[in-house]
Amino acid sequence: MNSQQDVIYGLMGDLEEALDKGFSPFGYYSVVKKDTVTDLLDRLYAALPDEIKEARALLRRKDELQYEAQQKAEKIIADAQSEANRLLSENDLLRAVQKEAEKIKEQVIADCEEIKRKALDEADAIRVQAMDEANRIKDGSSVMSEQILASIEQNLAQMQEIVKNGQVALEKRRMESEELSRANYANQRPEFAEDFRMQ
Repeated sequence: MNSQQDVIYGLMGDLEEALDKGFSPFGYYSVVKKDTVTDLLDRLYAALPDEIKEARALLRRKDELQYEAQQKAEKIIADAQSEANRLLSENDLLRAVQKEAEKIKEQVIADCEEIKRKALDEADAIRVQAMDEANRIKDGSSVMSEQILASIEQNLAQMQEIVKNGQVALEKRRMESEELSRANYANQRPEFAEDFRMQ
């Protein structure tokens, strides 16, 4: 590093010497050979440390770097704004979806309640209809039972009449048969005819 500094200082001394040897017609300006100064400057630049060269290059690129940094910053801001808009849009979409889902949920609940109400109404109507049908069948059964019992009673009365008539007919036949037997016996034995007549 010290040798590099010595080289730089030596070149700067040579540059001062070239200026001193230059021609000064007006006292304020010096006329020196361009080749001499250019050569010294080139050698001086070549002797500069790499850090200084890089710093000089960075200084030369300062505007370019500032422009690039500005472009990057603007891009970052634009991307951030775009992302924010996207997130806001997604958030709005999410809210819209949630709102629609809530509406669908409420509609489904309302539909279920309506179906439940209709089912209960239909069940009540069926129950009432079944009770009416049962009562009608019960009333019909009572009437039919009464009709059947009345018919049985009538049949029993007829059968009782038939039995009674049969008993009377049998009694009549029995009596006629006894009369006939007595008559036949009397005809066969006339001596006992008076006895039969007395009986």
